[in-house]
Amino acid sequence: MKKRDSYFDNAKILLIFLVVFGHFLQSYIDTNAFISFLYKFIYTFHMPAFILISGFFAKGIYEKGYISKITKKLILPYILFQIVYAIFYYFLNSKDTFQLELFQPHWSLWFLISLFCWHIMLLIFNRMKPGYALTLAVLIGLGAGYFDWISTYFSLSRTLVFFPFFLIGYYLSKKQIEALVQPRVKLGAVLIMVTVAVGLLSFPDFNEKWFFGSKSYIEMGNAEFYGMVKRAVIYAVQAAMAASFLAFVPKRQFFFTRWGRNTLYVYLLHGFIIRTFRGLNMEEYINQMQLPILLIASLILTALLSSKLITGLTQPFIEMTFTRWKKAANRLRNEYSST
Repeated sequence: MKKRDSYFDNAKILLIFLVVFGHFLQSYIDTNAFISFLYKFIYTFHMPAFILISGFFAKGIYEKGYISKITKKLILPYILFQIVYAIFYYFLNSKDTFQLELFQPHWSLWFLISLFCWHIMLLIFNRMKPGYALTLAVLIGLGAGYFDWISTYFSLSRTLVFFPFFLIGYYLSKKQIEALVQPRVKLGAVLIMVTVAVGLLSFPDFNEKWFFGSKSYIEMGNAEFYGMVKRAVIYAVQAAMAASFLAFVPKRQFFFTRWGRNTLYVYLLHGFIIRTFRGLNMEEYINQMQLPILLIASLILTALLSSKLITGLTQPFIEMTFTRWKKAANRLRNEYSST
């Protein structure tokens, strides 16, 4: 069995924690300037870095059975959770009208369908030279903003806008990733992060939705050439910030490192907690000054959803396999037979 790389597991668990934390923060961005800044700062890098890492691990795209494997891993859970979320929202919203739209991803489920599409797109782009492929991907991402019909439907906008990061990750070698953690690179990473932080603080009214990649330029108020320029600048910021984050990811193993293999569980399951938090108006009880509570809640939720208990119970619904159930059953059977 191939040994897992602690560096990537550390990166994934840190990023999924930031996803959970960012979703908690979202409830307060309109009422608290510091939380708004912190939220935007996180969004400059956490999804681009996650997507880049996903691309790095897509190098087996031509292996036999790879497409069927990612279909099972991504599309089947997507369909299942689309249905579950529709039922969940129906009861959360006091049994409002039941709506099931299979191709309009609920909230965070966009990532599953986009990730599947990126793998398929890779089969085409990988036939080009890396420079040409990446240039074309960036141009497509920039051009997508001019078309209103490229929207959240089938996660098309995010798929096109974020694809360059997936492609970058695919082309990166392990040696290049390791070069990021060198001391001299970390110094540059600090300067980049400080510069971006100062920029965000200097423009507090900057619309954070630019980091989402889900809306056209017209929807964002920039129908002209300026919209493409703005997205190009954001591309540069997100790429620099993703690299800066990766420069500080620790390489050695920690107690939380093993949780990095369960980030899909956290991603799919935390939404029920966050949506309940918002649906019950918990913001009224946890006010905007209680940021440490949100931080601790995010840590606990990330740890809980990464635990053996939760992953074991939910594996059939997320990985579509029963291996952990079978292991538990065999363990119980062995314990019973030995008594």
